[in-house]
Amino acid sequence: MNAKTLIAVVGPTAIGKTKLAIAIASHFDTEIISADSRQFFKEMNIGTAVPSAKELQSVPHHFIQQKSIIESYSVGDFERNAVELLCRLFKEKDIVVMAGGSGLYVDAVINGLDEFPEVNPKLRELLTHKLKTEGMPSLQKELLKRDPEYYKQVDIDNPHRVIRALEVCMTANKPYSSFLNQKKEQRNFNSVYVGINADRTTIYERINRRVDLMMEAGLLKEVESLYGHKNRNALQTVGYKELFEYLDGKTTLDFAVSEIKKNTRRFAKRQLTWLKKNKNILWVNHDEKPKSIISKINEQLNTLPNA
Repeated sequence: MNAKTLIAVVGPTAIGKTKLAIAIASHFDTEIISADSRQFFKEMNIGTAVPSAKELQSVPHHFIQQKSIIESYSVGDFERNAVELLCRLFKEKDIVVMAGGSGLYVDAVINGLDEFPEVNPKLRELLTHKLKTEGMPSLQKELLKRDPEYYKQVDIDNPHRVIRALEVCMTANKPYSSFLNQKKEQRNFNSVYVGINADRTTIYERINRRVDLMMEAGLLKEVESLYGHKNRNALQTVGYKELFEYLDGKTTLDFAVSEIKKNTRRFAKRQLTWLKKNKNILWVNHDEKPKSIISKINEQLNTLPNA
């Protein structure tokens, strides 16, 4: 094989992306790039389902817990760093595997980022103030009005993403989604998307089970240790914000756990909405054997340019 290829393992949360990525990377004797934006931060471990020590040792992983929550790290930073790493890895490997549930981050590496209008910093301050005084529902309602298409895709519980979309909508006076999927510079490597899916009942059962296991593993203690940083952007995420509400005395623990499950299910639904727009994904079932999936990947590889 002359062409270099990035195999991206995608799918909803708790579906088994890590396990499959390791099987694929082991087969092709290569390395894994994590494109899970929640796993970048070293202080967040249980609530982000970071691969176990055994999994990390089985295959070299990159972009796992390499940043602190006190550092800012954007999708643009990740795109630049990941492409630089790929250039190095492709000197020795024909294939590299990428895995993660952050569709925006995966697509940024494979397709590049869209260009957006320059935004007045005062607008972000205004929206941040609105978040503090009126809460997330007011921003969510505004986004639904200005860009119903992006509202269906975005993690609407993530204030950073919602504010970013709103500031672009308000600056350009047009939907944020209208700036997406622009024609971009071609990458010098091929790409294959492998999507793992299951019926909705199975996905929801896996999510509920994962949350229970996280709580058993000490998620509450992890969140308690991060309480002093609860307003940082990295912690505005499912599994953490619900338990901060509990620690603030606003809910019971049982209710907080049920909210984590509910919000994770909603997140999985949005992940699938994002992925279903991509017509190039090779979809496989969550319980399909890795050997069978790798056989299908090899068929795809044989159809690629310079294969």
